[in-house]
Amino acid sequence: MMDDPAASLDRPGNRNAQMRYVLLAAAAGILTGTVGSFFHLLIDWFQVWPRLLSEHMSGPLLVVAAALITMVITVTAAYFVRRYAPEAGGSGVQEIEGAMLGLRTVHWRRVLPVKFFTGVFAIASGLVLGREGPTIHIGASFSAALTDTFKVSETERRGMLGAGAAAGLACAFNAPLAAILFIIEETHRHFPYTFRTYMGIIVAALLSTVMTQIIGGRAPDFSMVVAEPQIFLLPAFVLLGCLLGVLGVVLNAGLMRTAALAAAINGRVRFAFPAIVGLAIGALVILMPLSVTGGEHTVTFLSEHRKGLMFLLLLAVLRYFTMITSYSAGTPGGIFAPMLALSMCVGLLFGGLLDAVLPAGTIAPLAFGMAAMGGLFSASVRAPVVGAVLTLELTGAYTMVMPLIATCVTANLVAQWIGGRPIYDQLLEKTLAKAGINPQAKGPDNTGLA
Repeated sequence: MMDDPAASLDRPGNRNAQMRYVLLAAAAGILTGTVGSFFHLLIDWFQVWPRLLSEHMSGPLLVVAAALITMVITVTAAYFVRRYAPEAGGSGVQEIEGAMLGLRTVHWRRVLPVKFFTGVFAIASGLVLGREGPTIHIGASFSAALTDTFKVSETERRGMLGAGAAAGLACAFNAPLAAILFIIEETHRHFPYTFRTYMGIIVAALLSTVMTQIIGGRAPDFSMVVAEPQIFLLPAFVLLGCLLGVLGVVLNAGLMRTAALAAAINGRVRFAFPAIVGLAIGALVILMPLSVTGGEHTVTFLSEHRKGLMFLLLLAVLRYFTMITSYSAGTPGGIFAPMLALSMCVGLLFGGLLDAVLPAGTIAPLAFGMAAMGGLFSASVRAPVVGAVLTLELTGAYTMVMPLIATCVTANLVAQWIGGRPIYDQLLEKTLAKAGINPQAKGPDNTGLA
C-alpha cells in the first residue's frame, strides 16, 4: 500500500522540514499582524473626516459635501479594484477557499497594495464594511508570497494560506482562538490537516495577535460587563436563536441578490451602483452616523447607552440595507463587523421587548445583544463554535458562555432547517461562475471537490 503523501510530511524524520514550515507560518503571522495593525490605525485616523468637515460647514451643505466625498471615494476604490485586482473586492475569504481548492490563484503582488489602500479609504469613507475581510486576504497574500519565495509542497502551500487567513482574522479582532477555530470550522473541507499545517495556524494566529497588541493595545475590541443570566432564561436565548436563524438566511439572500442587482446596474452605466451607494452612505454619515461605518462604534455605543425600541428597530433596518449595498459596491471590505453591529441592534430589541413584559430586573437586554452577535454570525457563516468564541473574546464576558452556546447552536440549526446555505459557499460559487470555472473539475487532489 502506498503511503499518504500528506501524512508522510509529518513523520518524525521530517523535523527540519516541520521547523521550516512553522517558521514560515510565524513570518506570515508577524507580517500580517504588523501590516494589519497599521491598516486599522490608518482607518481610525481617516475616519475623523466627518468631524473635520463639520467644523467648516453645516446644514444641507454638510450633508451634500459628505455624500459627494463618500461617492468619489467609493467609485475610485471600485475603479482601482476592477482595473488592477478584481479579486480584491469584497472580503476575500471566498478567494482563499478557492485557492485552497486549487481553483483560484492568490495574485499577491497586486492584491496586497490594492486591498490595503483601497480598503483603508473605502472603510474610512463610511461604507458599512468590516476590517477583517481585507486583513484575512492580506494575511493569505503574505503566505502566498512566502510560499512563492521558499518553495513548498502543495499541501504546505494550502496550509500556509489557512495560516495567513487565521493571522488576518486574529489581527482584525484581537481574537486568536476564534481565528484558529475559524479555519477549522469554516474551511474544514479545504484545509489540509497535518501536524505541521495545524501548528502553523496556531503559530500564525498567536504571533499576529502579539503584533496587534504591541501596536494597537490589549483590551478586547468590545469590552462589556454583564451579570450571568439566570438558567431559566435559556429558553429565551433559544427563541432568539430561532429569530437569528431566519435573519441569517435573509441576510445571505440579501447579499447575493444585491450583488446581482449591482452587476445589472453597472452593466448599464459603469460604476453607477457604487456611486449611488456612496451618495446614500455619505449622507447617512451626517444624518444617522450609527447606521453606517463598520459598526465597531455602533456596538460600543449601544452597549453603553440604552435606546428605545423604535430607535433600535429603525437602526436594524438601516444597517441591514447599508450593509448589503456597501458589500456589493465592489470595494474591499468584510461582513463580520457589520454583522455584529446589526445583531447587537436585533438582540437589544429582543431583550427590550422581553424586559417590557417580564417583571422589572428579570433580564439584562445587553445579554441578548451579546448573544445575538454570535447567533447571527452562526446563522450566516454557519460556524457556531466560532460565533460563540469570537463573541467571548471580543467582549471578555465569559459569564455568557451558556447563553451564547444556546443561541449559536439554535441559529445554526434553524438556518439549516429552512434551507439556508453558508454565505462563503455562495460567494465562492458566484466567484467561480463569473470566472467560468467548473468547481467539479479540480479539487485539492485534482479529483473534484468531493
